[in-house]
Amino acid sequence: MELSRKETEDLAYAVSLLENPGFLIKTVNVIGKPVENMLNKMPDSMAKTVINVTDKALGKAVDFAAGTFEDNRPLPAENFLHKMSVAITGGISGMMGMSALAVELPVTTTIMLRSILDIAREEGENPADPETRMAALSVFALGGRSSSDDGSETGYYAVRAALSASVKEAAVYLQKAAIQNTADKTAPALIRLMTAIAERFGITVSQKAMAQAVPLIGAAGGAAINTLFMDHFQDMARGHFIVRRLERKYGYDEIQHKYNLIKDEMQKVRRDNR
Repeated sequence: MELSRKETEDLAYAVSLLENPGFLIKTVNVIGKPVENMLNKMPDSMAKTVINVTDKALGKAVDFAAGTFEDNRPLPAENFLHKMSVAITGGISGMMGMSALAVELPVTTTIMLRSILDIAREEGENPADPETRMAALSVFALGGRSSSDDGSETGYYAVRAALSASVKEAAVYLQKAAIQNTADKTAPALIRLMTAIAERFGITVSQKAMAQAVPLIGAAGGAAINTLFMDHFQDMARGHFIVRRLERKYGYDEIQHKYNLIKDEMQKVRRDNR
């Protein structure tokens, strides 16, 4: 089967979202040079703190966010409502500075995960399905590099490939645990996945934290940064779940092939326009 015109347009849209500049560039473009200067001065101790807070935030967020759905039909996602919610948490955090991160991040992460699952539901997935929950968590690994990446490991399918074994293992564990009612957050399968995602997500969280640490950023700046933060991962979620929807119909290999063709063409157009 060939993709319809609408499906081809959807896939091209997904490519444009998933292969575009990340949160850091978007933030610098909106907030300006003071943020860029601060981001170049992050101390190692802060980076370690952010990774620890991030790991804990992810672990607490997934079940709570998934449990807020009463209807699993593919309804339109409430993107604006979720952006407004994190703007409020960002405004409070902006007034309090870095000291608020450990309190603010779990709340923001839960709201973001709720939004990601909302987008997944709109694209035909069931938020109650363990595989959907693991796919939603994987969105946090998109748009943020890990310390072990090389140049070939930052594209969308490369990140998915790096996480695929951990995602499958965790989904299988949760499916069995749901049947036996024995889910354990300290299970090795979940820990491995959370660690892999937290390393990548932590890079983006570090950028957010440093941006909010800019002197005089204040409540308005904190709200703006959190809105950009949400906007970035809503884009990643939309692209990710469009791709998964098409993969369910046409197969992983076929969509990956077409994705890469579109990606190569977009890159060629950008080079030609320079």
